[in-house]
Amino acid sequence: MATQYRIREREYGERLAQAQVLLRETDLDALLVNSNEADFASVRYFSDYWPIFETAGVLIPREGEATLLFGPESETFARDRSRIARIRKMMEYRESSDPAYPGIEVSTFPQVFREIGVPAPRKIGIAGYLVTTLPVADSLRTAFPDASLVRADHIMMALRQVKSEAEVACLREAFRIAEVAVDCVLKSIRPGMTELQVVGIVQRIIYEHGAESEGMPQYVLSGRKTNQAISRPTHKVMQKGELVQLNLSARVDGYSSGVGRPLCLGKMSGHMRELVEFGKLAHERTFGCLRAGVSASAVAADYRRFFIDSGRGGNYLYGPCHGLGMMECEPPWMEEGKDYPLAAGMTFQIDTFVQDADLGLRWENGSLITTDSAELFSNRHMEILELG
Repeated sequence: MATQYRIREREYGERLAQAQVLLRETDLDALLVNSNEADFASVRYFSDYWPIFETAGVLIPREGEATLLFGPESETFARDRSRIARIRKMMEYRESSDPAYPGIEVSTFPQVFREIGVPAPRKIGIAGYLVTTLPVADSLRTAFPDASLVRADHIMMALRQVKSEAEVACLREAFRIAEVAVDCVLKSIRPGMTELQVVGIVQRIIYEHGAESEGMPQYVLSGRKTNQAISRPTHKVMQKGELVQLNLSARVDGYSSGVGRPLCLGKMSGHMRELVEFGKLAHERTFGCLRAGVSASAVAADYRRFFIDSGRGGNYLYGPCHGLGMMECEPPWMEEGKDYPLAAGMTFQIDTFVQDADLGLRWENGSLITTDSAELFSNRHMEILELG
């Protein structure tokens, strides 16, 4: 991978230092950041370590050196990968098949907290709260019965929502690769292929062009399955005249893209075309609202009102945008109850999903908020796509 698409060592150190500032401001003695293989972002953000099978954590004190925590099988992997020098293996982070590992020496929470200079914490912040396992939580409560465990995901959002130049470069490259995959699919897809055969084409292309992995499971959904907002491709054979939803992604040094396009294997029916065109209008309307200083709630309210005023209230499920970065979908969401202002350097997926009884569609592009407007990371193939 070209060096311009890498997060450099210095930036990892800066992230830890910024986290410690926030710890002191919120009167937390330590921050424990937890991740798993599917939602790896918070641990990787500080360490570049990406757990597999096991879970992982990063323990950060208010002052001093952080520690990477992982399960008993991953020591050699962690030593090879981690940007954090001090690493410790712990049973609490073992894989879910629950091996006993007889004879393996592991650390405990009292030990690792003593090492970071916090032997008797009063308040421990927990980030990655929704993926923190019971073994981790139970061990913390047993080790420190007088300590408060405080949800601290707000610290991660404060750190991650405005992107650095290096992060934006990785995102641009991830979207470039995803667009190459869209190009290839539009040339190759045809009736009689299965959804998973198309996924195979996509996977080959993204790796050939420099991705380290897919950014999310590749969506190739056809027919009635297109009305599933979250789904997986199958061996379903695609038919002429069916709508096919593509959401293709690539990951570059931890940063994920997602390019969503509806297409028809043939000519669209009248109803299908109406929905696809409406979704495109809603998508473009949202993009036109994005700029620094605008309230997220105002963008969300305008989006939902556009559905209602167009007589499409029943086709609304969610929207219009969610955060974008190390995960294709990450905080913050744009919702009517969230009044935070957009700021230059924030990145979002403009995620326009239109759901109907028999079909659905999604137009989706990544965007970077700028002072006066927004930049699209992906903007090709925004025409109505009828193939064959």
